[in-house]
Amino acid sequence: MILHADQSPLDLLDTYLEALSDALGDGTDALLPIPEPLVPTGEDADGKDDELLSWALGRLRTIPRQPKDDFRLEVGSLLAEFRSRRSPWNAAALRLLDDHYTFVATGPRRHEDWAHDVLAVMHRSAPDPRGWIRLDWDRTNTVRHTMPAYPFDPPVASHFPDILHRLDEEAAVAALAVMTEEWQAETAPVRSRPDRDAVLADARTLLGRYGPTACYWTNAMAAASGPAPDFLTSGLSGSRSHSFLTGEYLNGLDLLDDLGLIAVNENEVGVFWSIGAY
Repeated sequence: MILHADQSPLDLLDTYLEALSDALGDGTDALLPIPEPLVPTGEDADGKDDELLSWALGRLRTIPRQPKDDFRLEVGSLLAEFRSRRSPWNAAALRLLDDHYTFVATGPRRHEDWAHDVLAVMHRSAPDPRGWIRLDWDRTNTVRHTMPAYPFDPPVASHFPDILHRLDEEAAVAALAVMTEEWQAETAPVRSRPDRDAVLADARTLLGRYGPTACYWTNAMAAASGPAPDFLTSGLSGSRSHSFLTGEYLNGLDLLDDLGLIAVNENEVGVFWSIGAY
């Protein structure tokens, strides 16, 4: 567990809970001590940070350490709720995409050619500028020791214009919404779900982070003929794309399908990806 002196108490607690969850999952160290700096500071004007910190620490201290599997599940549940309470954006990301094989991350915009910034996000070498949640099923995957960008094997930046297509905002919202579907045998596509409007609202919340001047890009071939493909009608399984995934068969998985959405503004790049694995 790597803690940084300049981290806020909430960021420190997030790092600690994530490390504790990982340790419990692999059995290497189930008793990581709570870092000493994790105490309310009284520095936030409205007291909300201190209140959230006190709530999370109090709940953590009441969770029984045994059985270990139950402890791990409770820590994971606490981490998810803690992150949801930190910001509406986190909550929307968890509701929308946490139960699917997805990659959701934002990094800083540092280059005129933002493809370089997207590659940094895919390689996990750029932190979220706001410290908000990332969803990364492969964050602790041992495959990443030799392939840091896994599950991605993205093209070089100069090839991005050949395989990405512009989307308008509503199409970007729909692309994000269908990432809640399954790649195979989806029995409840977004277009026919009773919570369709709630799914679309969460997608708008996520993209709202990037502001009204954001531009959106996708690897979906349907957008090659125009920026407004009907993702809701076609559904996730109807999306053919230029793949950003590795073709290597690793840890028992074939990665065969993907749908990506990239949001770009002057300060940030957001990367949202749905991955079909078999």
